[in-house]
Amino acid sequence: MTDLHIGPAVRSDLAAVLDFWNAAAEGTSISDDLDGVERLHARDPQALLLARRDGELVGTVVAGFDGWRCHLYRLAVHPRCRRQGIGSALLAAAEERFAALGGRRADAMVLVRNEDAHGAWAAAGYHPEEQWRRWVKPLNG
Repeated sequence: MTDLHIGPAVRSDLAAVLDFWNAAAEGTSISDDLDGVERLHARDPQALLLARRDGELVGTVVAGFDGWRCHLYRLAVHPRCRRQGIGSALLAAAEERFAALGGRRADAMVLVRNEDAHGAWAAAGYHPEEQWRRWVKPLNG
């Protein structure tokens, strides 16, 4: 897959990333708006990794590291480009980033209902930890 380029997003990519997620990602989040991705990019410009083929955006992953834990979000590959190794290449780039930052274990947010994703994550060596449950509280009201 020599025509695939993976690198961090730049500020001018952010609106296109949101459009991409509408077409390629499963589910939405309270942070899936321009303000949210701009805040992510301002805090850690290397966290949002993009995969491009011939200049076209074909995949994304957010590889966030808070100094203690490595978190993966928004692994998404364009539907017509799936099963071509793009997701695996994005995860490898994210894991390299984590290792360079001193990360020791990565976790991923994976929707329970997104069964297609479960196989991809398992193939990459990830597994659910049944003893954990995500607890959330919106902070905006």
